[in-house]
Amino acid sequence: MAEMDVSSGGGHKKGPGVKKGKKLSTRVDLTPMVDLGFLLITFFMFTTTLSKPKTMEINMPNKEKIEEKDQTKVKESVAFTVLLSREHRIYYYEGLASDPTKPPELKITYFKPKDGIRDAIIDKKKRIEEQRRQDPTLTAKDQLTVLIKPDANSTYEDLVNILDEMAINDVKIYAIVDITDVDREFIQSTEQANTGAQ
Repeated sequence: MAEMDVSSGGGHKKGPGVKKGKKLSTRVDLTPMVDLGFLLITFFMFTTTLSKPKTMEINMPNKEKIEEKDQTKVKESVAFTVLLSREHRIYYYEGLASDPTKPPELKITYFKPKDGIRDAIIDKKKRIEEQRRQDPTLTAKDQLTVLIKPDANSTYEDLVNILDEMAINDVKIYAIVDITDVDREFIQSTEQANTGAQ
């Protein structure tokens, strides 16, 4: 048993006729402090294991070659293409732009709270929900599919921000895809049209 002896030190000399008092010693039992120490150590060890830093989970594509018949095709009506460009500009259009004779209507936005890319994603999700109610060919599997295409002059920060938007807006299906020359032409023609209008 751990004890601490706190006895009174040297006393004062008493005058004649004064009774000499008894020396008492105080004992403090420190055994419960050891238990408390172990409790605190285990508490801090447990809480530090709980607070591990979280990283962004990204599912990388499978390296095995999949035959064309086994590939899942994205429907034009649920596809949403996002092009990340210079100066934090985001170009987006609905569909896949698979027909070069009919270029898509390219829209420009930024990462901003109002009328930004988040509002565009939310609007597209709502319209897909309405289409699913009206069109019997669309099933529950036909969800919003976002194709993210970063250009060479876009920043890593923009890519992280758009992946955050996927998590915030609960977009289940999205993929980072290489930007095509056709997409670059769409961006150039849109920029030329905007500079010509100004």
